[in-house]
Amino acid sequence: AGTVPRRRPPRSDMGRGLTLLLLPLALLAAPAQTESGTAAAAEEVKIEVLHLPEVCSPKSKKGDLLNAHYDGFLASNGSKFYCSRTQNEGHPKWFVLGVGQVIKGLDIAMMNMCPGEKRKVIIPPSLAYGQQGYTQVKIPPNATLIFEIELYAVNKGPRSVEAFNQIDKDSDKKLSELEISQYLKEEFARDGKKRHPSVHDEILADIFKKNDHDGDGFISAKEYNVYQHDEL
Repeated sequence: AGTVPRRRPPRSDMGRGLTLLLLPLALLAAPAQTESGTAAAAEEVKIEVLHLPEVCSPKSKKGDLLNAHYDGFLASNGSKFYCSRTQNEGHPKWFVLGVGQVIKGLDIAMMNMCPGEKRKVIIPPSLAYGQQGYTQVKIPPNATLIFEIELYAVNKGPRSVEAFNQIDKDSDKKLSELEISQYLKEEFARDGKKRHPSVHDEILADIFKKNDHDGDGFISAKEYNVYQHDEL
């Protein structure tokens, strides 16, 4: 939790394939490691726009799936502690914005950002790794961080209203086993890979185990945890 995102390499069908199908139904984002209290409220992320494309649309919002490269530096001495271009064969990172898959400061820094935009952001400790730091990537306690970000894509996120409505065929604001089963079959067909029939049943069972919290046989909008504030 609170680490830099570790997403799969971008693909031409990103946002439509099986991987993203399973994200909205089987994955819950872990909370970022941030400090709470008055210090966090008083401090803010400083944003400098380095490049803004002529066409700035769509702008990123909470729940969107973003694809970006970024480098992280310690403000104290300028040393680089992270570079996405050296991770995962240099592929840009995929992550959902505003749900704690990255530190709080990055969730804030990448709001209202458009594809092709570049930013330099300064994140205070209270919105990064706080008093604990993060020893795995050599971030000391109470460290102010600098990130240089280049955003490549803004897609509808896996728990967006649009994704929920796509599965909810009868528009009753809850997802039945039949609806999710049909959606799985459609995604399997679109993906084109051969799978044993048992895979479908295993995934369907796992989806309900992790999301049907009240055990009524349906996944409600609340259980689905739609990230946007839009009304269903």
